[in-house]
Amino acid sequence: MARPQQGDHGEFYQKYINKTKSDTIKLLVENNSSALNHFVMNLPETKADYAYAEGKWTVKDLLQHMIDTERIMVYRALTIARNDKLNLPGFDENNYSVSAKASSRILQSLKEEFVAVRKSTDLFLLSLSEEQLQQKGIANGHSIKVNSLAYIIYGHALHHKQILEDRYL
Repeated sequence: MARPQQGDHGEFYQKYINKTKSDTIKLLVENNSSALNHFVMNLPETKADYAYAEGKWTVKDLLQHMIDTERIMVYRALTIARNDKLNLPGFDENNYSVSAKASSRILQSLKEEFVAVRKSTDLFLLSLSEEQLQQKGIANGHSIKVNSLAYIIYGHALHHKQILEDRYL
């Protein structure tokens, strides 16, 4: 399936889709998954509890956010692809961050979880038919296609990779 089109998702998500360069789900996985895993697995332990400013998330908090968001977006994609007509809720990333208590975890554990979640996401996305990728549902009050969710998943990870590179490392 080709890149998402305007109207396939809420406008808020376009910034994440714009971070991706691939024209198919297969290329999206091939061009991004290994690089994202490599980047995360090489985050330095010395930066685990670093935050670039007062009140900002630490590297561990940010990595936990990436994991949580990917899981939520995959759940949305799964629900819509399976033709469930639920109106899927939004989530408060700041409340999730506080509740996750990433500061009590070791960075290596978060890295391994990220890679495991990525693998699961890749397998799921690659299993979807063209018909399933075209399915449309409602998430956080916005109409969205499964195809858009796939690009949002990768774009969100790429967005935070850039933040880590620019502000944390």
